[in-house]
Amino acid sequence: MSRILIVEDESAIAELLSINLRHAGFDVTVAGDAEAAQAAVDRVLPDLVLLDWMLPGLTGLQLARRWRGDARTRELPVIMLTARADEADKIAGLDTGADDYLTKPFSAKELLARIRAVLRRKAPQALDTAVEVGNLLLDPASRRLTGQVDGEARELRIGPTEFKLLHFLMTHPERVHSRAQLLDRVWGDHVFIEERTVDVHVKRLREALSPAQASNLIETVRGAGYRLSAPVATAAAR
Repeated sequence: MSRILIVEDESAIAELLSINLRHAGFDVTVAGDAEAAQAAVDRVLPDLVLLDWMLPGLTGLQLARRWRGDARTRELPVIMLTARADEADKIAGLDTGADDYLTKPFSAKELLARIRAVLRRKAPQALDTAVEVGNLLLDPASRRLTGQVDGEARELRIGPTEFKLLHFLMTHPERVHSRAQLLDRVWGDHVFIEERTVDVHVKRLREALSPAQASNLIETVRGAGYRLSAPVATAAAR
């Protein structure tokens, strides 16, 4: 389930967007101004931001520019929402680094199509980008996982399923994922296996991370699922 942050100061519009996106299967958070939006992004990186141009205080344009200047949020997908239809305004929005630009009023179908298109464009980049959490570095391109063992970087032995599971958790930190969600995102929704299989692979994953003293990064949330609790940064941003 992709996480969408809506940054919109008009509550009626924000509520309408939220209803449509939740109905389409997205996990939605709403912020009414730039300060609330920044706080939401600081807590957990969303998969995409719908950002209104005209916000009280710091504008959407200024907020997008700030995010593009920060290593942690540089690749954050942003769709700018605005009533400004002039070509110069569209160019200004895109020049800040926005991935797309949608002029009000727009239909729910068009919005969903734009969101899915941006998420599809961003997905291949994320799949090949090395990810770092704590003293772990996971590189999908080379299929290697390295960690600090006795003060030295060493490659850790890890199975292919545990590698996929760790990659998903590292790229979606601080979120609780149910066993069903992990089966869907890691194994695929057409694989008919029991949810308890996830527990077995989490146990194996923790064992693989043990030499680097990193097994405690994978937390069990009783009655809910699992969470990787650590800040994340791409290797390119180090």
